[in-house]
Amino acid sequence: MSYILLILSVLLGYIIVLISKPNNKIVRLLLAFSGAYLLSVTILHLLPEVYTNDSDPTVSGIFILLGITLQSVLESFSKGAEHGHIHSDTNTRKFPILLFLSLSLHAFSEGLPIHNANENLLWAIMIHKIPVAIVLTSFFIGSKYPKNKTLLFIVLFALMSPLGVLFADRISFFNHNSTEITALIIGIFLHISTVILFESTENHKFNFQKFTAIILGLLLTIFTL
Repeated sequence: MSYILLILSVLLGYIIVLISKPNNKIVRLLLAFSGAYLLSVTILHLLPEVYTNDSDPTVSGIFILLGITLQSVLESFSKGAEHGHIHSDTNTRKFPILLFLSLSLHAFSEGLPIHNANENLLWAIMIHKIPVAIVLTSFFIGSKYPKNKTLLFIVLFALMSPLGVLFADRISFFNHNSTEITALIIGIFLHISTVILFESTENHKFNFQKFTAIILGLLLTIFTL
């Protein structure tokens, strides 16, 4: 079921763009909500799990820092699509292979801790994927890529997280090193969620709608503990 839900969340974002073409304000609110939800799940569920299972907390801390660094590198190639900063390029029709590879690796990594984690993590990743899929689809449409290439990219992107779940469940390496891998993913989640929350406010002004979306995202995790 987790495979299907992860795929459907991406396809839902794709369909939303085709049907309604949501504006940037709505997408940013969705991102703020998903970022807050992902951050709270990471802090309340994943972090305690990692530090409880690891006999050496320093090792977990190192992997968390590596995850933050890895995501910083990936975003230099993904153009910030994970947190809504991607921009259309109407001057080229060349398929953005670096964008595809970086986002695919990111999506694959998101699926790795799901099979051992609380179901809240699955929902957090699903909710996060909807606005990301909206941003990606809007980017391809705005850049006037052919519809078949756009759909191919979205489908492949949708399959990456389920592939991560499958690898973590079936390949012994991921099972034997699940604590370290989860710590690495925590770093990735911390980077993404904090960038979403702290960079999406324009001119550093208080935004009541964004604040409300963040509070709802935080409360959703707290109420499901």
